[in-house]
Amino acid sequence: MPITLDSLSITEPAQQEYVDNGPEYPQYLSTWSMETYPPLEPRHVSDSEEPGLRANPAFPNLFPKGGDFKLSKLTPKIGSDVDGVQISALSPEGLDELALYVAQRGVVAFRNQDLKDAGLEKLMQVTNHFGPAHVHPTTAHPAISPHLHVVYRDQQLGRKFLEEVPDRNSSISWHSDVTYEVNPPSTTFLLGLAIPPTGGDTLYSSSTEAYKRLSPSFRERLHGLRAIHSSFEQDAESRSRCGPSRRPPIQTEQPIIRRHPVTKEPMLFVNEGFTRKIVGWKKEESDYMLKFLFDHIARGQDFQCRVRWAEGTIIVWDNRSVVHSAVFDYDEAHRRHAIRLTPQGEIPILV
Repeated sequence: MPITLDSLSITEPAQQEYVDNGPEYPQYLSTWSMETYPPLEPRHVSDSEEPGLRANPAFPNLFPKGGDFKLSKLTPKIGSDVDGVQISALSPEGLDELALYVAQRGVVAFRNQDLKDAGLEKLMQVTNHFGPAHVHPTTAHPAISPHLHVVYRDQQLGRKFLEEVPDRNSSISWHSDVTYEVNPPSTTFLLGLAIPPTGGDTLYSSSTEAYKRLSPSFRERLHGLRAIHSSFEQDAESRSRCGPSRRPPIQTEQPIIRRHPVTKEPMLFVNEGFTRKIVGWKKEESDYMLKFLFDHIARGQDFQCRVRWAEGTIIVWDNRSVVHSAVFDYDEAHRRHAIRLTPQGEIPILV
């Protein structure tokens, strides 16, 4: 006799009532200070300063022989999951190897981490190993340091995303962080402090694999092109809600195809968040090409991964070679709190 839904008796586990006892990490709550800073100066990075190039490719410090850790790939093309490796305990050599491994896999979720409890000095030590810590020009940071980027939403700030942005059909917004900077970020860390029980995942898409999927003649047409990346829109949005404008907004020309300093692979370096126009092209031509590239990256589900958050998770990604998007699908009554460590990388190399 075939089994039907009517013949099954399924009872879902009872959901515990959510009780908000306040933030567990109040020292990392947002402040909206209005201090200003001078424009960032270009930073030239030598090969000896790139952690991934210093790393031992056998990973003896990150994944020591006989170590009690678990390592698995999220997908063949992008993403890994690691348990049993404490980032806070890594030596400088281990951090170099982390940079290499993240460059190879694009994004890595490290589980059961204690770095969030290690204090500001340790957070800055880890960040500065990969480059000078970036201060975001418009978003919130904790009072204890402008170098920590806060991601925060709770019941008070829990309006549904689509109510906040009524002209959008989806919360998905693919981007790489602050690519308008002359030195965009490199190996980037997001430390989960408060995680909703379900939802709130982060999506990642490989710009390296997106490049490979293009036909050779199409890739050749893109080589040598530059595009304008702009912070003006982000600055205007912050000013519209009386938020900070810590540095003058800028536009920076970045290569559409850049070479990764560690893997040496070419990759697309455009994102819908900040890339505005191809230099030297008419607006209609530029809009048409950029829309194709944005859609290509967004629709490539066979070179994407979805990272599920859990208590104690740190997600580390290579901001040069992947784009990402938050997913605003969790119950707005629950708190979602994280801090981002954002080291400045090298000036992108034109291919």
